[in-house]
Amino acid sequence: MNSSELKSFLDEKVIQYNTLDFIESDPVQIPHLFSQKEDIEIAGFLSATIAWGNRKMIIKNSHKMMDLMGNSPYDFVMSHTENDLERLESFVHRTFNGQDFACFIRSLQHIYKNHNGLEAVFAQHQESNSMQKSISEFKKVFFEIPHQNRTLKHISDPMNGSAAKRINMMLRWFCRQDNKGVDLGIWKNISPSLLSCPLDVHSGNVARKLGLLARKQNDGKAVTELDSKLRELDPIDPVKYDFALFGLGVFEGF
Repeated sequence: MNSSELKSFLDEKVIQYNTLDFIESDPVQIPHLFSQKEDIEIAGFLSATIAWGNRKMIIKNSHKMMDLMGNSPYDFVMSHTENDLERLESFVHRTFNGQDFACFIRSLQHIYKNHNGLEAVFAQHQESNSMQKSISEFKKVFFEIPHQNRTLKHISDPMNGSAAKRINMMLRWFCRQDNKGVDLGIWKNISPSLLSCPLDVHSGNVARKLGLLARKQNDGKAVTELDSKLRELDPIDPVKYDFALFGLGVFEGF
């Protein structure tokens, strides 16, 4: 395929997969449970944090997280007691456990009390063509409070070579505003043009087969390479192609 044929093919796949049907099998359903901005943010952030492994298990455990917070995530973050945090000790999703969960709640409270919330932290360090430095700076803010070393691994840092797939996915959820009903579009201070594709095994393999990615590893350098190609296809909304790459990989075995 030449570039115009590739763009046409991928645009068709975006239309095919960027529909309400996508929600029922994806963790994006968790923030969709809520209407208040802060509830959406916290639900989305926590469910994105554990979004690796079996998708049904991700969704099941994300619902469990919401249940443990009384299905009022912002209220829980802002007004929890130490006894409330003890309730979280039983939680586990792969290597993310109850201690990590409690640390995340304390860090989120710190961000809402002292940094004007998640959107303000991410918006503060955005660059002219990328959110990757912003993600790195977010990690620094997130761990300003006392924390265990084991919890550090659950926030990725692109400046250390990570693809930061889960945070890039969350940013897509919060920043894209296309009125298709999947992405929530609640953040107005970050342009979708700055977003990066949430790169994983599926999207990476499809991108290589389509000639969008040459690098073998799914790391930070691969994200930068894929970004440049997707921005050529659509400089205003490059990350919409996540629907095409993911859909081709997961649903079509492309």
